[in-house]
Amino acid sequence: MSQSQKSRVGFKSCGVTSTKFKSHKERRERRVILLNERSTFSSGGDVCENLDKMAQFGFENDIHSILKLDMPITNAPMARWQRKASSSNTAGLSSLSPGKSANVSLSSSKTPTKTPGKGKKTPSKMGGDRFIPIRSNKQMDVANFLITKENEPVDANTSVSSESQKFWSVTLNGYNIEDAKILHLGGKPLNAPEGYQNNLKVLYSQAMTPASLKKNRYISSSPDRILDAPDLRNDFYLNLLDWSSRNILAVALNNNVYLWDAAQGDIHLLMKMEREEDYISSLSWTKEGNYLAVGTSDCKVQLWDVENQKRLRSMASHTARIGVLSWNDHILSSGSRSGQIHHHDVRVADHHISTLAGHSQEVCGLKWSPDGRYLASGGNDNLVCLWPRVQEGSSNRDGQLIRCLNEHQGAVKALAWCPWQSNILASGGGTSDRHIRTWNVNTGSCISSLDTQSQISSLLFAPNYKELVSAHGYAHNNVVIWKYPSLTKVAELNGHDGRVLNLILSPDNTTVATVAGDETIRLWKCFEMDPATKKSKERLVKSASSVIHQSIR
Repeated sequence: MSQSQKSRVGFKSCGVTSTKFKSHKERRERRVILLNERSTFSSGGDVCENLDKMAQFGFENDIHSILKLDMPITNAPMARWQRKASSSNTAGLSSLSPGKSANVSLSSSKTPTKTPGKGKKTPSKMGGDRFIPIRSNKQMDVANFLITKENEPVDANTSVSSESQKFWSVTLNGYNIEDAKILHLGGKPLNAPEGYQNNLKVLYSQAMTPASLKKNRYISSSPDRILDAPDLRNDFYLNLLDWSSRNILAVALNNNVYLWDAAQGDIHLLMKMEREEDYISSLSWTKEGNYLAVGTSDCKVQLWDVENQKRLRSMASHTARIGVLSWNDHILSSGSRSGQIHHHDVRVADHHISTLAGHSQEVCGLKWSPDGRYLASGGNDNLVCLWPRVQEGSSNRDGQLIRCLNEHQGAVKALAWCPWQSNILASGGGTSDRHIRTWNVNTGSCISSLDTQSQISSLLFAPNYKELVSAHGYAHNNVVIWKYPSLTKVAELNGHDGRVLNLILSPDNTTVATVAGDETIRLWKCFEMDPATKKSKERLVKSASSVIHQSIR
């Protein structure tokens, strides 16, 4: 046996072969085995001891052949440049199909195309990276076609059904073109992990902040205060309560007039009728709140200086009791049971300057508009009359009626002008009518009408919340707040045991005072403003007053 044959026999006896390995991994493992067997071979039995230098040379040649990397690696992962080329070729050749991805590899290899380590998700504090959709060239072309198709005018002559269009689209394109989308997001959003906090919510949240929330106003159903009013005359046609701009409440109790200081709580007796059979029938404060006009059952109007508790004058012109009074600067208008209305200029001795004759029965409602242009009167003859302002120096002592509103079916005592719309008048009818009606005095048209199912004795507008307040007699005997102009009910104030005769608003427009046949006066704090709104209004008033003061200087 030659040395080369012995060498091959020695290798076979040691389990070593010179076969070329197919994979890099197998080569590596074989290399370790050969190194281990080499040590065994050098220290082995008799056969290994007789090997010469030729066996050593053959061994080294086999080792070099094992360690060579000159053979192609068939099962190794694709190179990155090969993957990119494969994906771009696939994108160009693939067709658009709804519900299927456009990136399908053309390689038939089962080797995974993911880069090692890319399967792990990178943790994100903001809940993950944005989603970037896959768009192919054909998708963009189809989307452009659909957008231009929407802008084109529709041809009424085409009668192709949607089913036919879908059939042709599937036949030509392989899918329904109407289902093609550039980007389609569907399904329910995933729930955030437990304990996750989105910091962007502070900046981009659409939730309303507490300051911008619409607050529900609380209106107490109980009065803020109750005052006794003994010996009050329970007469629907009289006006026995008024509140001055200096926060003094005046009330007529039979033949006495009492003053209640709302700020201090003090009560004073202003006057008393000389004869026991006479009584007070109406009260009205001047705009400044320092003088009080008192109408009596003996057909006179008295003017009182409240601060000095002194009667300034007594004006006689009527022939019947004076049930209602209303001021317009220095002109005092009075309505009586005779149906006449007299204008008094309190600055001159000959005070009676004009007579208005438009009612056939007792005048029980009388109000000047806030701008002083019109006088509204209501009577027991179910009429509402509108009168012009008194002209200075006019020789005509009889006023001309502007218009007469005759839609009420009962006595009209309740009258109120809207402070923020000077041409709007609200009127309320008695037991036979029970309706609140709002009028445009410029046109004489009735804007709205509401059946309250109860006698209406008094009306007023609350400017803080732009609401209308009504006082009722039979059958509800309560006070109702209505939203203006919708006349939807906001709240009901119950508590009086008798019919409510009058109501009046406090000078700060937050409290309503009501007087009823149960001989009580109740104060309802219903219109308190939000502190922020109140401060802003106060700033506007101060700025306006400063501008006026500078213009006077």
